[in-house]
Amino acid sequence: MADKEAAFDDAALEWPSLTDQWLPGVTRPEGKDFSSHQLVLGTHTLDEQKHLVIASVQLPNDDAQFDASHYDSEKGEFGSFGSVSGKIEIEIKINHEGEVNRARYMPQNPCIITTKTASSDVLVLDYTKHPKLDLSGDCNPDLHLHGHQKKGYGLSWNPNLSGHLLSASDDHTIYPWDISAVPKERKVVDAKTIFTGHTVVVEDVSWHLLHESLVGSAADHQKLMIGDTHSNNTSKPSHSVDAHAAEVNCLSFNPYSEFILATGSADKTVALWDLRNLKLMLHSFDGTDRRLNVWDLSKIREEQSPEDAEDRSPELLFIHGGHTAKISDFSWNPNEPWLICSVSEDNIIQVWQMAENIYNDENPEGSVDPEGQAS
Repeated sequence: MADKEAAFDDAALEWPSLTDQWLPGVTRPEGKDFSSHQLVLGTHTLDEQKHLVIASVQLPNDDAQFDASHYDSEKGEFGSFGSVSGKIEIEIKINHEGEVNRARYMPQNPCIITTKTASSDVLVLDYTKHPKLDLSGDCNPDLHLHGHQKKGYGLSWNPNLSGHLLSASDDHTIYPWDISAVPKERKVVDAKTIFTGHTVVVEDVSWHLLHESLVGSAADHQKLMIGDTHSNNTSKPSHSVDAHAAEVNCLSFNPYSEFILATGSADKTVALWDLRNLKLMLHSFDGTDRRLNVWDLSKIREEQSPEDAEDRSPELLFIHGGHTAKISDFSWNPNEPWLICSVSEDNIIQVWQMAENIYNDENPEGSVDPEGQAS
């Protein structure tokens, strides 16, 4: 895709999804010009049966040809993936207890998925045990994780300790569970610990990617908190930072730098932090509605011409403007570089990829502005 601004597949689902995540596996059929990937989705509807969904996506190989009839000159994008059908097909639908607010697979066993429901429960399902849709409408998860009193969205599996899970809730709490220690005959698991450092809705929680007991959380009192699950003090985090001017909705630790993390806020900014000195914000990025921005941290404070400086910040690499409604979630594909799936509230799911001439300064084939238009 090196000579294109971007390529994408756009599909309308029967229902909106508040969550999406690529599964780590990929199938490359011999003699075919595509690879097959899987997505975890969830339904969010008013009156219909709700489901946890496993979908498949066919993506073209690097040497697949693009169909020129699908080129969108206004967006500078190809509206399909060429000779590959680009269809997003539903493979598995599992009855779910209310809307799926969030769904995440366990890193050590991707067949196991945990979900946040519209009530207080957290569910755990092995999707290989539910190959066919149960027409009764009954939800039969492998585990019910009890503890919360209200719904929530924050959910995080420990990448270093198999079966260890964190959940954040509107009830101001964070609960940890260890499902690896649960006897096979048990279906309900009560939390043994509760973290009560927040006094408002906790929007998100995340394990550190390298340090197995380090945890970050974000909440409506505009704070970022960092704590340690080994600490005996479950009501006071080790660090509390006034991170934003409005609710902090999400956080993410950098997978390539153990000290760096980012927070996103209702104040329409993303903030960059260094765990070694949380008193000082490293940088702030401005966001836009219904857009998905990609920033290059290596270009922060890079020198620009006066004309470029008026147009955009140097670190803004790309703006995906394909959505017309609020974006609910997005996920980087772990197997295909620069490939992203995003979902929005109007039932639209988009699978898209920046072309190499956007991010590769060493081999530019013409300059490209961040809106995806060649110049």
